Amino acid sequence: MRLAARLEKLQSNVFSLMDEAKAKARRAGKPVVDLSLGSSDLSPPAHAIESIRRSLGDPASHGYLLFQGTRSFREACATWYAGRYGLLLDPESEILPLIGSQEGTAHIPLAVLNPGDVALLLDPGYPSHIGGVYLAGGQIYPLELKPEHGFLPQLERIPEEVVARSRMLVLSYPHNPTTATAPLAFFERAVAFCRRHDIVLVHDFPYSDFVLEGERAPSILQADPERSVSIEFFSFSKSFHMGGFRIGFAVGNRELISALRQVKAAVDFNQYRGILDGAEAALRGPQDYLDAALAVFRSRRDRAVAALAKIGWQVTAPKATMYLWPQLPASWRGSSAEFCIRLVEETGVALAPGSGFGRSGEGYVRFALVHPEDVLEEAIERIARFF
Repeated sequence: MRLAARLEKLQSNVFSLMDEAKAKARRAGKPVVDLSLGSSDLSPPAHAIESIRRSLGDPASHGYLLFQGTRSFREACATWYAGRYGLLLDPESEILPLIGSQEGTAHIPLAVLNPGDVALLLDPGYPSHIGGVYLAGGQIYPLELKPEHGFLPQLERIPEEVVARSRMLVLSYPHNPTTATAPLAFFERAVAFCRRHDIVLVHDFPYSDFVLEGERAPSILQADPERSVSIEFFSFSKSFHMGGFRIGFAVGNRELISALRQVKAAVDFNQYRGILDGAEAALRGPQDYLDAALAVFRSRRDRAVAALAKIGWQVTAPKATMYLWPQLPASWRGSSAEFCIRLVEETGVALAPGSGFGRSGEGYVRFALVHPEDVLEEAIERIARFF
């Protein structure tokens, strides 16, 4: 059967290799501690779950949900953004519900790029940012992130001929996988760069509430209050631990929101209304839930960093996200993928290889702190035996 050529760039990657390695370890009878996926083990807010439960008993919620039926949810998003960032958004034209922020990052290239156009993507960066560009027929120019620059891209170093062909810049801070944060001043420079070169600025913002130390992470719209070039994606998967519910939203430039809505209309309607009801309850309900969840991950970070130090693996404690991003030990001579595959097969501990996030991720691994402290410490003891 002849399939579309665009699928060639979406072939298997190191994460599928890791999936097979985890399955092999389980078949061999090893108890797997999966630290390779950033899927939170905490429960969503109780009031969000209760709202979904009430919706299940309402027959009016069982049908298709079109855009106008999401008005209450969009108003809750606008109220939440106003309270958090001081931004006044129009629920009708500047907010769009999404099936997770990943839907937004996958679909926005279809609304922005023509075949051959260039997208500027962070390297390392979240893998799904790549897929949407390839599906749109775009080309990728990787922006190498280095620790000496705080894992921020050096926009002024992009070749002029690349900038001339670029139509989209994708940022994401706090950053997965490097755990870096970006100050508002950097976002202001990025907005100015995109205005100057007529480039759409996309900000994937799932870790907006995952700053463990320091000030709250800024929204890209604080640097672009006129919404001149920017669109931002928020996810309930991290802040409210609702990953399996697949709920998020986009905010920003009216033209971009309208274009994304056109793409979305060709693909789907919306989620079950009860899920939006639960997400709305999370936004409108007590926000001290966020502080309690952050305290859990802050403790996990500290315990894991201390346990790794005891076995001789020095890791800088991250200020944001739910991850650790250490360099591989100097004694290791292979690739990050080889390290992670061997580790899970021999110990049952699964980490994510840095190469899965881009060429610049080679030499690193990512720990997802998605288990209680005692499980993390047990996993690190197994790593010590592996060494």
